[in-house]
Amino acid sequence: MDIGGFWELVERSARETGTRQARVAWLKDHLSGLSVDEIVDYDVWFSTSANRACTWDMYAVFWTVTGFGSSDGFEYFVNWLISLGRDAFEKVADCPDRILELPEVQRLFELMRNFSHERTTWSGDGRFRLKRVTRIRREVWPREDDPEFESFAYVTFDPYRQATGLEVDSLGDAVRARGVRRKFPFLTYHAEPDDEEWDFGDEAEFVRRLPRLARHYGLTR
Repeated sequence: MDIGGFWELVERSARETGTRQARVAWLKDHLSGLSVDEIVDYDVWFSTSANRACTWDMYAVFWTVTGFGSSDGFEYFVNWLISLGRDAFEKVADCPDRILELPEVQRLFELMRNFSHERTTWSGDGRFRLKRVTRIRREVWPREDDPEFESFAYVTFDPYRQATGLEVDSLGDAVRARGVRRKFPFLTYHAEPDDEEWDFGDEAEFVRRLPRLARHYGLTR
């Protein structure tokens, strides 16, 4: 399976299903019909894509858009970006500041306006934070719109076990044998973005690196 085949499966899973749960089941079903090498190929391309998005600028985007920061949350955010398809992913992987161009992010901001008051603050510990005060509303936040998709990274696990009789650790070994070392999850691999770390609380640096996002949150005019 080449990179085009990987993205075709990702995008077909979105077109042919209506919920995230159904999408995960669709991918598992289709991967189960592939050879072991093709299952490993899929995981290699997924890991390669996730690694590409594992940057400090992208972490700053995640922190700002969601209003919190954690290594697990960042991983699930990157999974979600991959789930949006090749065009959307390529756009933000090359330039995280283009996150505002994604319709899914515009939808997220619309939900935030309807369900919460937003205000941006620069906290005393030098971290950028978006604080929200949730309104009391009768509607339930649609979880399908959350910018996270944890289970999207696990769709190869069951097909690989069924095809090989081996545990998932062996799949990780197979991916590393292809020359790909996963940066996610942090807690397992003790990895972190390998580009230049910077202080999200530095307003001038935030504006320099992410000018569109800074403008959206009122940090520039």
